[in-house]
Amino acid sequence: MKSRAPRLPRRRRSPIGAAASVLALAAGLAAPVAPAFAQDGPLSLIRDTEIEAILHQDADPLFVAAGLDPKVVQIHIVGDKDLNAFVAGGQNMFINTGLIVRAKNPNELIGVMAHETGHMAGGHLANSDIAGKQALATFLLTMGLAVAAAAGGAPDAAGALIYSSDYFATLTILSYTREQEARADQAAITYLERAGESPKGLVDFFDNFRYEEVFSGAKRYPFFQSHPISSERIEALRVRAQQQAHYGVTDAPEALAQHAIMVAKLKAFTNLPQQTFIDYPESDTSYPARYARAIAYYRDLQTDKAVKLTDALLAEQPENPYLWELKGQTLFEAGRAKQAEPAHRKSVELKPDAPLLHMNLGQTLLAEDDPKKLDEAIGEIRKSLFVESDNPFGWLLLSQAYDRKGEPGMARLAAAEEEFSLGQASEAKGFAMRARMQLPKNSPEWRRATDIVLVSKPSKADLQALAREGGVGG
Repeated sequence: MKSRAPRLPRRRRSPIGAAASVLALAAGLAAPVAPAFAQDGPLSLIRDTEIEAILHQDADPLFVAAGLDPKVVQIHIVGDKDLNAFVAGGQNMFINTGLIVRAKNPNELIGVMAHETGHMAGGHLANSDIAGKQALATFLLTMGLAVAAAAGGAPDAAGALIYSSDYFATLTILSYTREQEARADQAAITYLERAGESPKGLVDFFDNFRYEEVFSGAKRYPFFQSHPISSERIEALRVRAQQQAHYGVTDAPEALAQHAIMVAKLKAFTNLPQQTFIDYPESDTSYPARYARAIAYYRDLQTDKAVKLTDALLAEQPENPYLWELKGQTLFEAGRAKQAEPAHRKSVELKPDAPLLHMNLGQTLLAEDDPKKLDEAIGEIRKSLFVESDNPFGWLLLSQAYDRKGEPGMARLAAAEEEFSLGQASEAKGFAMRARMQLPKNSPEWRRATDIVLVSKPSKADLQALAREGGVGG
């Protein structure tokens, strides 16, 4: 598991074992526009191939039912213990670790994802601009009436209108939000039914956690701040849900097992190791508990214990790529890159379509500092970037690899790609200009460097320099 920032402006994915990176997502306008889709403050996002696979396995049938392409929709895991989920930036779904851990079963989590899919497929994020404009119009109209009242000799009325202008604008937003939430509810039930899932989990989630929040003044779940829900809405949702043919469907044992693994892994990676040992004591010999303890030993720097327990799990599941990944990660972060290499190789062999596993292997080969392995390291990192070209950490590794290989032009181009993926236009342009000076003219790499310059707000002097050097290859 690795920390990273989302695939949105100023993106960053951190290296293995690094502290969680953060990203501020701006939440819109002059009024609380589209609160269901934005979250104030920094986001700490994490990557984990296994958990992402489980979430997609649960959510992809919903995306298909909604007419969305599962390969396009991105599911982002937010490292936050608060109960929350939202969509943003087009087809991007964000799910807090707190929500995943506290969902009582897969059906509840799937229900929430169905609701968020309703927002996504309904274009509610894009349409939120309409609500903002309506709210602003209401605000301006009220202020206009206040000015008219003051001009007409009614200062008290003018003062009252000015005081109420924010209130009337907020009412406009809330009315729009309630309509969106109701539509997302109904869409969720439709998608769940089409996917053969019970809508009961969505009703239970809303009912249980909303009840808990109402009767505890100490709790204010972000999910219900941005997804305001009333008892009438829950009841309407329940009535429609109970009418569905798949209402009585329950989670399959395989789904329950995967959910337990996902919860155990998240707890082990996000809680202190001591807490994991309490949550999953030695007396618990289940697979999720042993998995969690192996992670806790790794995070507690008890490398040998972590490897021993992981090896015991591998003896039972030798074809599990995620266990091989954990073993490789444990050894790599203990400074034992050469020992980590076979484990990462095995994880890639078992799951060759996972970009992060290729990244792990490339990083490990690079850390061995063996010139004979540089080309293979570059190849593995490039395989990862071919799938996820917006991963800044991958470009950083690639830049380091080319530097060690003595190819400064390629190293500067990789650095330009890194800055470009982070939204750092000025830095990207600078590296790209230097890359052009060291790359063969008119080569694909030289042209790519030129493209980066051209889309990174070049100055007049930059354009003149491009012209002197042959422009875009003419």
